[in-house]
Amino acid sequence: MSAPVRIGVLGCADIAVRRMLPAFTASPDVEVAAVASRDRGRAERTAGRFGCRPVHGYAELLDRDDVQAVYVPLPAALHAHWVEAALEAGKHVLAEKPLTTDPDTTERLLELAGKQGVALMENVMFLHHPRHEAVRRLVADGRIGEPRSLHAAFTIPPLPDSDIRYDPGLGGGALADVGLYPLRAALHFLGPELEVIGARLARGPGRRVETSGAALLGTPDGVTAHVTFGMEHAYLSRYELWGSEGRITVDRAFTPPADFVPLVGLHTSAGTEQIRLTPADQVAATVAAFVASVRAGHAPGADTLRQAVLLDAVRHRSG
Repeated sequence: MSAPVRIGVLGCADIAVRRMLPAFTASPDVEVAAVASRDRGRAERTAGRFGCRPVHGYAELLDRDDVQAVYVPLPAALHAHWVEAALEAGKHVLAEKPLTTDPDTTERLLELAGKQGVALMENVMFLHHPRHEAVRRLVADGRIGEPRSLHAAFTIPPLPDSDIRYDPGLGGGALADVGLYPLRAALHFLGPELEVIGARLARGPGRRVETSGAALLGTPDGVTAHVTFGMEHAYLSRYELWGSEGRITVDRAFTPPADFVPLVGLHTSAGTEQIRLTPADQVAATVAAFVASVRAGHAPGADTLRQAVLLDAVRHRSG
């Protein structure tokens, strides 16, 4: 048996406290060594809750010899600095999405991780839910014929005005926060040759960042993807794959709770079949994937880089 991965957390963000720290502590393959905050009291309260050491300051955590890996849930605009610092310190890194705010920096950090011999993984959790592999198998088995198009959407209700996702200085905006999900689904199912054909981003009244958008993408052989996203909308989380002989529908696609019974709709000329799958915890699966990457000394980075390129292209295409 390999020893548990000793992980430190840079910051006490909501996703860290609500999702990732409980998943780390529940995993037999992880030991939470420390939690850092620029606010000493906040570090102490969070560390006390999860049974680890409080650390005052992010750099101080990176200096600790008992921290083998680092989770970075900071605002997107701060990722590049602290991910680079963690890699330079020889730490494996799990960073919240987006890994950085531009593809050149993403590429540089992925190269640095390779040079350092450590894993750098972006925390796109839905990819680790087994439902999407089940969809891939249906497509590979020809159940909908030749793929023709993908439609994917992720929209969420308005956030509090103080939310960092409304702050351009912290890397806010709907594209990187919620648009990443349907865009990554398109990349996941249609492959790395996907290119952006056109895009539109829009700002809600009084907002300093885009709050909604859509993009049209395509592959060299003519398969298209239409992605829609927004953060001042009714909730929607789904994708649909159309083929020459049928289509596949997936609801609650990107953020299902662990006890959610996942369904895959298969619609063909023979009728509609609802394929019922076993509930799965995609947060726990993500932690397991990160542990495996740490033990291997590297994490796959090609799709992370391609995603960064596509996000950048959507922004530029939107004019």
